Amino acid sequence: MTSTEPATAPRTDPGEQPVAARLSTLDRFLAVWILLAMAVGLGLGRVVPGMGDALAAVEIGGISLPIALGLLVMMYPVLAKVRYDRLDTVTGDRRLMVSSLVVNWIVGPAVMFALAWIFLPDLPEYRTGLIVVGLARCIAMVIIWNDLACGDREAAAVLVALNSVFQVIAFGLLGWFYLDLLPGWLGLGDGTGLDVSMWEIALNVVVFLGVPLLAGFLTRRIGEKRMGRESYESRFLPRIGPWALYGLLFTIVILFALQGGTITSRPLDVARIALPLLAYFAIMFFGSFVLGKAIGLAYDRTATLAFTAAGNNFELAIAVAVATFGVTSGQALSGVVGPLIEVPVLIGLVHVALAWRKRFAAR
Repeated sequence: MTSTEPATAPRTDPGEQPVAARLSTLDRFLAVWILLAMAVGLGLGRVVPGMGDALAAVEIGGISLPIALGLLVMMYPVLAKVRYDRLDTVTGDRRLMVSSLVVNWIVGPAVMFALAWIFLPDLPEYRTGLIVVGLARCIAMVIIWNDLACGDREAAAVLVALNSVFQVIAFGLLGWFYLDLLPGWLGLGDGTGLDVSMWEIALNVVVFLGVPLLAGFLTRRIGEKRMGRESYESRFLPRIGPWALYGLLFTIVILFALQGGTITSRPLDVARIALPLLAYFAIMFFGSFVLGKAIGLAYDRTATLAFTAAGNNFELAIAVAVATFGVTSGQALSGVVGPLIEVPVLIGLVHVALAWRKRFAAR
């Protein structure tokens, strides 16, 4: 999501230099920037207690315009990197395609649903927020983790593009299924499901994902036509890349300013949100890695499958939670906690993947 390196940058062997050395300065200290943004947001929440009222004054349809701007800015650069004209280079690999669709759209949401109910049975707002996170499949930072782990770059681009399109189509339906229908079937219904229709959620998804997706697609098509692919990827993409980080940090500052009271008064709740997230990352990554090896995928595509399965699109989850439940809701807090947990965990999983690379090469 924040990588400032061109998509065609030469790949170095992981043994030549440590993972951190292959990250740009912005990406290397991403966890630090997020921590600072959280601290600034908490500070603003104390110094400017009326910030919520100020944001309410610039809302349209229940959506804070400053937060909407931050969410759109953070997603656009990533989607401008996708090579939309190469979908057919990977779609012929049925094992990868079928495995990715099953893991991302059947297993992933189900695992998060189960973990949310296991870890947060008494915290319905946070539980709902986590379920929404589970429905938002990764379309952003997976590109960074995949590249660091020497995964298949083109396969990652294809899966990211497919996830982007599929989320626009299926997110609303899955939200209705996991938050309203399934809890009722299992006797878990407690009145904490969605109070809006699946079509309202789908509308939010179209706005926050469809708009930057279309912008990214048009940017690449027009950019390549005017300046050529090499120039587009080596000169233009690095210029817009950092804006994804700026948008993320801006959004976190605003959200944490509004969530400051909850965070400081309920640190145990924040810790409880983190626990199912940690379990989710472990289950999805290691499970997908085992699956990839079992069905005979090469290391590079197995790594791509694992990272696309483990990551989540927290930007989209935050956008939907904010638009559906409100800026200061517990559901939004669950989304905000996500990036802070995801970054260090997936950096660690990059090291794990590289350590396993030799086992695939030895097959």
